[in-house]
Amino acid sequence: MAKEAVIIGSDHAGFRLKEALKKAFQRKISIVDMGAYSTDPVDYPDIAKKVAKKVKAGRAEGAKGILICGSGTGMCIAANRFKGIRAVAAYDAYSARMSRLDNDSNILCLRGRNFSPAKAKGITSIWLKTGFSGKKRHSRRIRKLDRL
Repeated sequence: MAKEAVIIGSDHAGFRLKEALKKAFQRKISIVDMGAYSTDPVDYPDIAKKVAKKVKAGRAEGAKGILICGSGTGMCIAANRFKGIRAVAAYDAYSARMSRLDNDSNILCLRGRNFSPAKAKGITSIWLKTGFSGKKRHSRRIRKLDRL
């Protein structure tokens, strides 16, 4: 059975956490790294664009992405500019789980600052394991989002 592929990216503030997540999940999932490749300053919208486009291109196959910046918020805002992308900034297990279960989020945004790698790994694990419920009311709402 092929490993699930996840497209990951960060700016300089999220670089260390991105590397920690890659190491933690490399045996469970196939990871496509879209940068940053060091702690040298980069603009988060550039990385968000790369990841969002890859996720959007792989929507039919259920592509997922992870974006990390200092707060997680900038990446989330940038990714949600793309039609078909449902990015969530998750700061706990509940928000991660519900974003998949009810909203079928396809990009997880995490903060690289003031956030423990252990907590980020736990949130990521829950987000990756949780599927979309497929309930009619949630599917209807997602279709409405796609028409915005």
